[in-house]
Amino acid sequence: MKTRELLLIGALCLSMPLAAQSYLLDTIPETVITATGTTHLLKDAPVQTEVISRQMLQDYAGRSLEDILSGLTASFAFNEDDMGSHMQLGGLGNNYILVLIDGKRIHGDVGGENDLALIDPQNIEKIEIVKGASSALYGSDAIAGVINIITRKHKEEGLLLENSTRGGSYFDLRQHNAIGVKYGRFSSLTNFQLQHSDGWQNTSVEHTAATQEPVTDSRNKTVNKHTNAQVAEQLTFAAGDRLEFYAGGTIYGKRIYRPSGKYAQFDVHTYDLQYRNASASAGAKWKPNDTDVVTFDLDWNRHAYQYYYTATTLVMDYEKSKGTIYYPYYPYLPGQTELQSDQRRTMASLKGIFHLPAGNLLNAGAEFRHDWLRAPNRVEGGTVSDWTAAVYAQDEFKTEFGRNMLHLAGGARLTMNGNFGLKFTPKVSAMIGLGIPWRIRASWSQGFKTPTPKELHYRYVRQMSGTYLYLGNLNLRPQTSNYFSLGGEYTYAGLSINVTGYLNLVKDMITLVTIPNYQAPPEYIVQYDPVKTRQYQNVDDARTMGIDVSVRYGLRDWAFGLAYSWLDTDANQYDSTHDRMKKVIIDGTAHHKGNCFVTWNHRFSPAYKLSAGIYGRMSSTRYYQDDGNGKPYQIWRISTSHDLGRSQKTKWRIEAGVDNIFNYVDRTPHGLHLGTTTPGTTFFLGFTVRFNHGRKVNDKFNHTINNNYNSRSNEEN
Repeated sequence: MKTRELLLIGALCLSMPLAAQSYLLDTIPETVITATGTTHLLKDAPVQTEVISRQMLQDYAGRSLEDILSGLTASFAFNEDDMGSHMQLGGLGNNYILVLIDGKRIHGDVGGENDLALIDPQNIEKIEIVKGASSALYGSDAIAGVINIITRKHKEEGLLLENSTRGGSYFDLRQHNAIGVKYGRFSSLTNFQLQHSDGWQNTSVEHTAATQEPVTDSRNKTVNKHTNAQVAEQLTFAAGDRLEFYAGGTIYGKRIYRPSGKYAQFDVHTYDLQYRNASASAGAKWKPNDTDVVTFDLDWNRHAYQYYYTATTLVMDYEKSKGTIYYPYYPYLPGQTELQSDQRRTMASLKGIFHLPAGNLLNAGAEFRHDWLRAPNRVEGGTVSDWTAAVYAQDEFKTEFGRNMLHLAGGARLTMNGNFGLKFTPKVSAMIGLGIPWRIRASWSQGFKTPTPKELHYRYVRQMSGTYLYLGNLNLRPQTSNYFSLGGEYTYAGLSINVTGYLNLVKDMITLVTIPNYQAPPEYIVQYDPVKTRQYQNVDDARTMGIDVSVRYGLRDWAFGLAYSWLDTDANQYDSTHDRMKKVIIDGTAHHKGNCFVTWNHRFSPAYKLSAGIYGRMSSTRYYQDDGNGKPYQIWRISTSHDLGRSQKTKWRIEAGVDNIFNYVDRTPHGLHLGTTTPGTTFFLGFTVRFNHGRKVNDKFNHTINNNYNSRSNEEN
């Protein structure tokens, strides 16, 4: 891209928000729930919360959750491959980011990375993002932050039918269907999604650790061909005005088709990757009075990962060897599958929200979680399990003096883990409202994360440009963190400016470390002769710090946004070769990330509304300890949507756009880190029709439960 073009677009994104003078505010104030587990107006939440609204989702028309988060926020980084999304927030990776769907943990681990394809973009109502440690409320994994996906609900009496079909370059197909029925006290919502891509290859050059000269005609793809589908069902029955029961379940499958090349060590793939997920849930919600609520949830999840063989292959089968040191080879024929991991999780939770005297709001609960993993070829012993029990409580206090406000929230969790004992994690947050436009927020919170069964028991050999050996570590210690943040917000007449600084101190951080082969068990080295051995280890400590800035403004039909994230990280790691500690940057760190957008929404007539937007996202170099750094990039996108028809019950929508309009492609050889996996300029076209032939009814269970607590704030709006 020419420098002149970059300067022009950058000046456009910077100047338009400053030139705008007035804005027609939304008539319904935004509410959030993730930060405290209780419902608040966004402007009154004591913890800084970033919201991606339904309108933003429709204007952007993202193909996936990764596409949406990287395009509409500046804090996230992704590097998708067969093993998952490789998501990063605030310098910390996927294992430290808790992803929720309607407040419940997502389950779908793929090589340590959650499969975000489980989330259907067409079924998202909004996304709430809370950065920093939230273990006091959400337990393990919530060290870098929490992403809560709020799904769309069917609340109207009658029938709902919806179909959305989207196609794009490289045969990128996205299909969504929904059937909803609400009759009296009973409601049902069934969702189906299908996703497919033929994949693409940005380069045929392969970097190999086993040879000195790179392969120049590899058949490996940058993103492999893949197909996944999911069916989800949610049932609800209102037993009375104050009691509701619900149940649901999902079935999900995914297959990744891997190319077969001619190089025995590099790109001969004799198997595809196959995933089989399932879940079931049930629960109840009881309202003892008009303000309080008690909920009970029971959830079961399964994630199975298999090899689907496409050619006859001799495989060392640990399970058939029955634990002996000698592992004979067994043949697998085309069409046969070999289990790699079967992860199952059962969770039970009881939660209550109670309005107390003197402006206090209590959120308290108890949880139990059991994790079970069967992976004959990947963990020592083949099967391992773990359990965690916890109780937590949080109290909120809000008072107003004149036009000013003080909102305090303090809570703690007591966790008992079957392997690592008791841990106490507190959190304190405060928001001071100085008149209408100014808000100041400050937080301190602790995080806690026990080693996963994989990190403790891993034993895996991977053929990837040579033989790589990955090992668990039974000597791992739990990870803890202290998170501090201080931010200011100015919101007035359509202009919103947020600046937040944060410091996250992680102790005993767990990461994969390359170790000398002589430190691995000798029998593994003799058997596999790896070119590289990596083991999960605790580094002494790690630090991430940064500043997030966002500016948004509106002018009649126009909306403008600019976001910037500065990040710095380091970790102390033991250098076994030189017997000393050394300071290293955390893998995947980019010091600078940003995005901006300009959108225009205009209704020309009752039968036609046009939305158009220009979006840009950019990142500086991403740093890694091994296999090179990811290149800096910037990618620009044009998106349009067209709402058709004048019927209130039947809605038609067309989406069309161009992604990566300046055709940037990262052609770094396979085996080295990429800045981005984009194939260059791509096009998309989508069509949605929604029949909602019903009448609105009073939803007694999903309205804001904090009406009394927030009544004063609602009156101000």
